Amino acid sequence: MTFGEKLKKLRNESGMTQDQLAEKIFVTRTAISKWETNNGYPSIDSLKEISNLFGISIDELISDADVENKKILDKKAARKFYYIALVFLGITILFALLAVGLRQPLYNIGSICGMVGYIVSAILQRPKYKIIKNREHIVSYVIQRVILFAIIIGIIVTMILSMI
Repeated sequence: MTFGEKLKKLRNESGMTQDQLAEKIFVTRTAISKWETNNGYPSIDSLKEISNLFGISIDELISDADVENKKILDKKAARKFYYIALVFLGITILFALLAVGLRQPLYNIGSICGMVGYIVSAILQRPKYKIIKNREHIVSYVIQRVILFAIIIGIIVTMILSMI
């Protein structure tokens, strides 16, 4: 039984509506709906409130299947940010080439905006459980980040020099 199914069962057994449950644990009704349909998972604080309200342990609320579902949701969100990062990288390259090819330094503004979008999206594309796992391979992680940082600095310097 998934977390959502357990929550819905506990809520129905106690005769509460989603609104009433949401009010008791200080969240919105849509949050309860997302949890019950397994489209999201509560924070640890909400889990504590739920376990206290229904008088069961957090372990009873969460099973191994719930952990796997959370990983799947994290992977989907990460994949979305990966594609967004690729789009921003393409925009960065396009505007950089336009700035150099057409000798129009104003195109560098678009390139800088694309680069900022790429950096933000690249940071957000990593699922949380993989960030924790990467700590085991810290040397390769640091080397990757140094290389990425060097490339970004090189692009910024090139853009600034072409604007002068």
